[in-house]
Amino acid sequence: MLRNGTIVTVDDLIPEVDALAVRGDRIVAVGRAAELDRYIGDETQVIDLDGRLAIPGFIEGHGHFLGIGDATLQLDLRGATSWADVVALVEDAAARARPGELIRGRGWHQDKWDPPPSPSVEGLPLHDALSAVSPVNPVLLRHASGHATLANQKAMELAGITADTPDPSGGEIVRDAAGNAIGAFRETAAGLLSAARRDATPGVPRRRAELAVRELLENGITSFQDAGASFAAVDLYKDMVEDGSLGVRLWVMLRASNTQLAARLADYRIIGFGDDRLTVRAIKHQIDGALGSHGAWLLEPYADLSDSAGLNTTPIETIEETARLALEYGFQLCVHAIGDRANRETLDLFERAFRATLGAQDLRWRIEHAQHLHPDDIPRFAELGVIASMQGKHATSDGSWVPDRLGDRRSEEGAYVWQRLLAAGAVVSNGTDAPVENVSPVASYYATVSRKLDDGSIFYPDQRLSRLDALRTYTINAAYAAFEEDLKGSLTPGKLADITVLSKNILTVPEEEIPSTEVVYTIVGGRVMYQR
Repeated sequence: MLRNGTIVTVDDLIPEVDALAVRGDRIVAVGRAAELDRYIGDETQVIDLDGRLAIPGFIEGHGHFLGIGDATLQLDLRGATSWADVVALVEDAAARARPGELIRGRGWHQDKWDPPPSPSVEGLPLHDALSAVSPVNPVLLRHASGHATLANQKAMELAGITADTPDPSGGEIVRDAAGNAIGAFRETAAGLLSAARRDATPGVPRRRAELAVRELLENGITSFQDAGASFAAVDLYKDMVEDGSLGVRLWVMLRASNTQLAARLADYRIIGFGDDRLTVRAIKHQIDGALGSHGAWLLEPYADLSDSAGLNTTPIETIEETARLALEYGFQLCVHAIGDRANRETLDLFERAFRATLGAQDLRWRIEHAQHLHPDDIPRFAELGVIASMQGKHATSDGSWVPDRLGDRRSEEGAYVWQRLLAAGAVVSNGTDAPVENVSPVASYYATVSRKLDDGSIFYPDQRLSRLDALRTYTINAAYAAFEEDLKGSLTPGKLADITVLSKNILTVPEEEIPSTEVVYTIVGGRVMYQR
């Protein structure tokens, strides 16, 4: 029993109560404490909320489960404010590393460096300083978005990168005026560095999963939508469900080649395995890159890189075949699309697939990120029933430099247009894309309702969501985006007892107090899995 607090159910029939009763893993009643006290018996655990807020358990709508654990096992570059900071972190790691040991890091962003690197090419640093502090250790540092990699000379030597190495399809080796690789690799070009990773020891997958579970529970997340897992990862998740170590619920998008999908999809469509701990019913694809790395695919060239309109990272014909497989085997298709051309091409592809399937209804295919849209394409999400799976924190992390990439007009018309999508009738879900951002739902919720940048300015304030709408994106909307709205997303009798208790009422406190809100309890299936 939860009582003596504010319980926001996200159920329009009974929006707010002060008590909630759970039996087993299900909610059995919500209402006033005086009415529900009859449920209390000798063995009932009564949680006194002491005036705190209880809400449906946060559902992370797009993240990378094993990536969260892996991020704790490498250099965290998110706090670096200059290229010199990054080099210093690598120098320290190299001093402690064995000769030849790979040094990995993630989280750098060139637009957040002051001063900008010099010398540079297209705002990206040359590898020289990095190579000087790590001459015998290969170094691979992933961009905050995950869509570019910086490598030192040792890593490029191991990978056989030379001035003659061609750009792969969907990727780019950034070069100086003489044609030499500077050490920056965009999108699929990062795959050329695989030989430098051969000695990597990032930790066994189970250890990465255990670290991820702990971080999710500490942040009040009860369900996690894993945006791209291998068949081997799914096997691991099943093992963890069976041995009781998967403390959160996972909804998984498979990521594999069409050949692998055709051979194995029939065996990997999994719904509600282990008391609704694991569902696998979606496929992940990526049609373009990221805006920060100039990899997002645009209808017009970049404002700050006029000879580029970004990169199409996967041929449309390949995704078309994946769409056919998704329809054949009953999977959702989820396509990473950030630029306005990438989103248009994806919507066009979805529309062709839907028309080819007579009678297909309510497929709930998704566009992951949907960060930059042409105004003409905004209504199409609702018209086609396509989910806009977005990340509030991206808007405020990126907002200071988005106009540099797109210019003011395109930024205002179509960048992170949460409010326009909702007004058009689209279903919008929320998340963090962790480990790209910290996995905190509170931080992403705050970004969604405030859109406040570090300098105090507000990133196109007309696109802010109301607090209740923002909460819905993290609960019932995210559940709907996974065909799970009958199981979770609201505190409704009969649904799973997945509940998050917060130290402050994020729906009513002054806006500036939202970021200091802490998770007090994370309850999954009626069990307290985390308590502050």
